Amino acid sequence: MTVDRLGAPAAGQPEPDIAALDPRKLIGELNKFRDSRPGRSGWELAVTLIPFLCLFALILIAVQAGYFSALILTPLAGLLLLRLFVIQHDCGHGSFLPSRSGNDWVGRALGVLTFTPYDCWRRSHALHHAATGNLGARGVGDVDTLTVREFYEQTPAQRFLYRLYRHPLILLGLGPAYLFLLRHRLPIGLMKEGWLYWISAMATNAVTALILALLISLFGLAVTAMVFFPVLLVAASVGVWLFYIQHQFEDAHWDDSGNWSFHEAALHGSSHLDLPLVLRWFTANIGIHHVHHLASRIPFYRLPEVLKAYPRLRNVNRFTALQTMRPLRLALWDEGQRRLVTFREASRMTE
Repeated sequence: MTVDRLGAPAAGQPEPDIAALDPRKLIGELNKFRDSRPGRSGWELAVTLIPFLCLFALILIAVQAGYFSALILTPLAGLLLLRLFVIQHDCGHGSFLPSRSGNDWVGRALGVLTFTPYDCWRRSHALHHAATGNLGARGVGDVDTLTVREFYEQTPAQRFLYRLYRHPLILLGLGPAYLFLLRHRLPIGLMKEGWLYWISAMATNAVTALILALLISLFGLAVTAMVFFPVLLVAASVGVWLFYIQHQFEDAHWDDSGNWSFHEAALHGSSHLDLPLVLRWFTANIGIHHVHHLASRIPFYRLPEVLKAYPRLRNVNRFTALQTMRPLRLALWDEGQRRLVTFREASRMTE
């Protein structure tokens, strides 16, 4: 067993006692962490939303006045917007505030800033949680993933498009831009599921358009675009990177529908991205993703409590930020070896 610099087993090499963790039992035990604290939730929202709005306004004013160096603050604004998205995410799980209506209206309001129609996203994300690691239920709210067999059964054109889709520049660049700027404008995948999703998408579009129109009237189109798009794309790209590493790693957990277990997939099919403290704050502890999938009603600010109470969970599928580079090369699920492999590895298997 190799050990990383923090003294924990390297990614993909669990401690012997990790295999003894019972995810079904853990779900019951983790219920004690589910209660949200309205005061703490309000504080977390305030210390994220107020700095974001102030910083965004500061950049706009500075750039309009000709101080283009203010654009150096764009990544910081993007990280604050990302944190707002994670708060919206908690609202979708009903974990941010005690009441359903409180969660929903905070989530809808934040969706205007994050370019994410809340009700549409909540539905697709619930489907993602319900089917994580299930080979028979892929395609909703996740990163498209083919098995080695499925890939080689496709036409050359289809294989080319899949390779293109899985390229890191697409996954972390063009992909997030398309997702947040275009795809979210319509209730894709939910168009026949009722008016709620159309209302969610169209209302979000309308309010966002009004805000952009106001900004353009105050600062002009060029300045608004120069500030708005980079901030959104920083948040989107970092968010997609987080989502990718949460389920796309070598020893992830996938099974066909007949053998799939929600509890096993939740614990062993989700990673623990162990980030530095500052990044942990900006990402609102979403890196503790294996715990989140086991008990999605735990507020993000209580997830570290779980790791303190159950230290064995720290090393389940643990990655540091630097260790997330290799998983970006993985592309296909090998059902025989039960691991994700690169295109090159898959090609060698077929020779």
